[in-house]
Amino acid sequence: MNNLVFKSVVSKKLKAKEIVNICKLKNTYWKYNLKSQLKWFKEKIKKDDLHNLVYLKKKLIGYNLLRKRTFILNKKKKNYLYFDTLIVSKKYRNKKVGNLLNIFIVRIIKKSKLHSMLICKKKSVNFYKKFNWKKISKKNFKIIDHIYPISYLGMFLNQNKILSKNKVEYFIYN
Repeated sequence: MNNLVFKSVVSKKLKAKEIVNICKLKNTYWKYNLKSQLKWFKEKIKKDDLHNLVYLKKKLIGYNLLRKRTFILNKKKKNYLYFDTLIVSKKYRNKKVGNLLNIFIVRIIKKSKLHSMLICKKKSVNFYKKFNWKKISKKNFKIIDHIYPISYLGMFLNQNKILSKNKVEYFIYN
């Protein structure tokens, strides 16, 4: 697809219209209504969270959220990027927009020199594997402040051997 524009913006620099457009796009997949999406955004998004946006002719068609959060390893807190949300407008799914957005996101993660973690449905694992995400053994990670379906899997990117061999406790909201 030609004419795609990729942009990364921290929350504190997002315009109100951009936030509404993000919430509208998210609502095409997660049906909570716009008011609920905006409320969640206001309550859960921190000022330095990174929003990765894909535009086609000034229309938002793809979105990802990278949240700088902390994890605990051997009783020490460290930073990581929580890969939260990947959405492409229905009209542009299966047209490689998600692939291009993922390539963009992986570059950002690698440039940050932080490791990243995501949780996803089993059916999404092969998609993320194409971008060098690796599954995390369920015994090697725990999310402290978020409940998610037991059937979901954890995946990581940029994780070193120490992290992959030890139990890591992640925070998503704190």
